[in-house]
Amino acid sequence: MADLKYNYIIESELEIFEKKFKESVKSKTPLLDRITHYIINRKGKQLRPRFVFLSAKLFGDVNDTTYNAASFVELLHTATLVHDDVVDDANERRGFFSVNALWKNKVAVLVGDYLLSKGMLLALSNDETELLKILSTAISKLIEGELLQLEKARNLNFKEDVYFEIITNKTASLLASVCASGAWSTTKDAEITEQMRLFGEKVGIAFQIKDDLFDYGTDDVGKPTGNDIKEKKLTLPLIHALQHASSSDKREMIYVIKNENTNKERVAWLISKVQAYGGINYAVNKMMEYRDDALAILDKFPKNEANLALVELVNYSTERKY
Repeated sequence: MADLKYNYIIESELEIFEKKFKESVKSKTPLLDRITHYIINRKGKQLRPRFVFLSAKLFGDVNDTTYNAASFVELLHTATLVHDDVVDDANERRGFFSVNALWKNKVAVLVGDYLLSKGMLLALSNDETELLKILSTAISKLIEGELLQLEKARNLNFKEDVYFEIITNKTASLLASVCASGAWSTTKDAEITEQMRLFGEKVGIAFQIKDDLFDYGTDDVGKPTGNDIKEKKLTLPLIHALQHASSSDKREMIYVIKNENTNKERVAWLISKVQAYGGINYAVNKMMEYRDDALAILDKFPKNEANLALVELVNYSTERKY
C-alpha cells in the first residue's frame, strides 16, 4: 500500500499504534508471548487501523480514544482470524503457518479468546464504554454471519438477499464498527458516528465482492483461483449465474460444485459458465454501486486530506490486485 498518495498523513500515528498494540498483547505466559509475537510479525496491510485513524482525522485530531479504538479493532480482527483458521481447518495464513497448524486447535482457540478479552479490558480500563458497545456489536454480527453461512452452506440455491445478509454481518460489520469508532473518538457525535458506520459497511461489502471476483479471474482481477468453489461457497457471481442459467446448465453447475470442485477442468468449465451468464459483470457493477454509495457519504464531510485519503482507500478496496 506504499503507492497510496495520502499515506503520509497517518504515518506517525501508525508508528505509535504499533508500539501501543505490542504492549496491549503482552502477558506473563511465555508461550502466549511467543505466539502473539509470531502473529504480530506476520500482520497484513493494517487496513482497519488505517480506517480508524482516517475516520478520526476527518473530524479532528487523533487522541487517546482513537489509539484505544485502533488497538481494540486490531485485537478483535486478529482474534477472528485465529478462530477462523480453526473453524476452516486452515494450515496457512498469508503464506505462513497458521497458529493452529503450529500449536494445535486448543491453543489457537485460547489465543483468540485471550486477544478478544484484551480488547474488552482495554476499553473498560480506559472507560471507553461507547467503543465497547460499537465493537461488541461487530462481534455479535460477525458470529451471526458465520453461523448463517454454515446454516445455508448445504443449500446451493440460496438467493442474493441471503448472500448480502451474510457478508454484511460477517465481513462488513467489522469495517463499519472500525469507521464508527474512529469517528466517535474525535466527535462524540452519535449522528456522525452512524453515518461513518454506514460508510464502513458500504466499503466492507464492496471489499467482499472484490474478494469474490478473485475466484473467477478476469483481466481486472488476475488469475482465477477457484478456492471458493472448492469450499462450496456461493458468492455473488455464482449466485447471479445460477439464477439466470438454463435448467440443464444449472443442474450441471450445482453438480460440479458439490462433486467435482477439485477437478480443474470442471472448475474451469464452471467459471466459463459464470462469465457467460453475466455473473462477473453483475458483481463488478454491484461492487461499484456500493463503492459509489460510500463515496457519496464521504462527500458530505469536510474536504480535508483525511477525506482524500479515505477516498483513496475506498478506491484501493475495489481496484486492488490481491
